[in-house]
Amino acid sequence: MNEAQKEYLAKAASRYIWWKTVNEAMDNPQRVLAQVMNIGVWDDMCKLVEFFSENELLDVLDSAEVGQFNERSWYFWNNRLSGTAPSMPERSLP
Repeated sequence: MNEAQKEYLAKAASRYIWWKTVNEAMDNPQRVLAQVMNIGVWDDMCKLVEFFSENELLDVLDSAEVGQFNERSWYFWNNRLSGTAPSMPERSLP
């Protein structure tokens, strides 16, 4: 991760991962990115695509945990980045 990405993530972490300190949130940068992709305001999402490649953002979607994305954000980002949207991650019981 380059310095511009780290700076962006630190600012985003303070805004979108409010229940943790910035340092704690930065331990899981994919979680910070997922949170911005899910509930971010338009300006923050525009900066997100400026600082991170499509492949990096697709990795966030591919590793998403159940409940990290609402339906609207899941379909928006999948369609925007890959043109198709797989089913959302689902919790399964043993």
